[in-house]
Amino acid sequence: MSTRTQVLKKPFNLRLDFWHFVIIAAFILIGFFLIYPLFNIFINSFWQDGKASLENYQEFFSRKYYYSALINSFIVSTSATFFACVLGIPVAYAMSRFNIPFKGVFHILIILTLLSPPFIGAYSWILMLGNNGFITNFLANIGIEIPSIYGLHGMIWVFTLQFYPHIYLYVSGALKTIDVSLEEASSSLGVSGFARIRKVTLPLIFPTVSTGALMVFMASFADFGTPMLIGQGEKVLPILAYDQFISEMGSNPAMASTLSMILLSVTTAVLLFQRHIMNRKTYTMSSLRPPKVIKLSPVKRTLATLMVMGIVTLSIIPQATVITTSFLKTNGPVFVGGFSLDSYREVLYKVPKAIQNTFTYASVAIVIMVIAGLLLSYVVVRRKSKITSFLDALIMIPYVIPGTVLGISLIIAFNKPPIELTGTWVILVIAYVVRKLPYTMRSSTAILHQIDKSVEEASISLGVPPMKTFFKTTAVLMIPGVLSGAILSWVTTINELSSTIVLYYGATATITVSIYSEVFTSNFGTAAALASMLSLATIISLIIIMIISGKKEISV
Repeated sequence: MSTRTQVLKKPFNLRLDFWHFVIIAAFILIGFFLIYPLFNIFINSFWQDGKASLENYQEFFSRKYYYSALINSFIVSTSATFFACVLGIPVAYAMSRFNIPFKGVFHILIILTLLSPPFIGAYSWILMLGNNGFITNFLANIGIEIPSIYGLHGMIWVFTLQFYPHIYLYVSGALKTIDVSLEEASSSLGVSGFARIRKVTLPLIFPTVSTGALMVFMASFADFGTPMLIGQGEKVLPILAYDQFISEMGSNPAMASTLSMILLSVTTAVLLFQRHIMNRKTYTMSSLRPPKVIKLSPVKRTLATLMVMGIVTLSIIPQATVITTSFLKTNGPVFVGGFSLDSYREVLYKVPKAIQNTFTYASVAIVIMVIAGLLLSYVVVRRKSKITSFLDALIMIPYVIPGTVLGISLIIAFNKPPIELTGTWVILVIAYVVRKLPYTMRSSTAILHQIDKSVEEASISLGVPPMKTFFKTTAVLMIPGVLSGAILSWVTTINELSSTIVLYYGATATITVSIYSEVFTSNFGTAAALASMLSLATIISLIIIMIISGKKEISV
């Protein structure tokens, strides 16, 4: 009896260390700022006139105005994905396998293309191929009529040139690690040239190609700025969701939530389909004999260089156009002869607060992401369990959430007391952290996988406490990789439009919102000046990444 009493009185001993609190805090914050908002729009999509109903979904699939936007989104995204592969795979093959010159320059320009926001590309092509574009007018003067950039074909054109670097980066990485003995074996069996590429090389890198294609599809499907600038009446889902949520004729949050859920369902389904295809078709290689760079004959080398140069030049033209036109004199919406800094002076006078907001909000978000990336990557990699695996999956959910959907969900969730964040800068920072944290996490976990656990074990064996070991040893070793990922996240944050356009109000406007507003009011000079500022920030960020990582090439 006394023994039993002792057992009953024995206190329940649950030891929680620092990392347990990190995991608990992560679940609470993710639940509050990600799951709760998404749950709100899910419930809201089934709510009509104070009662549960399928009316919103029935209306979507019965009215052409709504379902045609879904069809347009698929047409644009699948076409852009196909053409991105058409451009990206040959460029990656030539850059990886052949001795073409200026590889470093081409690589940096391709990365710069990817990191620039698509709507700046759309704006640049409006200047060139719009109804009053200088290329359009030049060709019209010599009797050649071409269609303007406006419409679905314009979206496909912009997205293809903007996102083919995704394909290039993934494919070039795979081609550098492919086992060359497999290709040599096919050559010995009489399969060579293009047939070898089609029957051996492409199947081997298929999982990588599909991952890059998924990135292109997701980015094209979720983009807001490009369709808004050059859609000209052709609606896609993100635009339709925005119009329903913020409409001069009266907003319809229920239908906006329905459109958001359909957007989210499509992106999730595409992701699961890609994973299913990859699981069905997997190819493994030993990578013991990576391929060597092939020395081409002068003629073939020139042709390969011209091919790469042509594609890279075409994709970097928007950046060059923006920077050039930012220095041109303007008379209202028209560029006139001569160079001037008037556009920059006007920008600094009209929207200094937007410039300050952009870099302030992005910097605050990046500090949070660096701290979260360090801590969360450690629990995911070093403290593996079913709970941390589930946490990792939750952190990666924003991969499939379009910015418009996230913005709408945050407004619906935090638009009334007790927590009213709508209209504040805080909600913008939250959106940036939620959207970009997965990218910082990816770089953090990658660098942590490369750090041998024996380094930490040696420190602990010398009497250094585990927590002190993490902050003084592990975190220090992780910093270069974490910072590289964080700077890339910072670049994408300052270029963010789709969530910002939904969440901002006058005092919290950013550069991207100001560019969007200036283009719509035909102030092309100031729009170009603002876009040039973003381009300069992107270039400086790339240089910093190269210095930190000590690499000549950058992977995104």
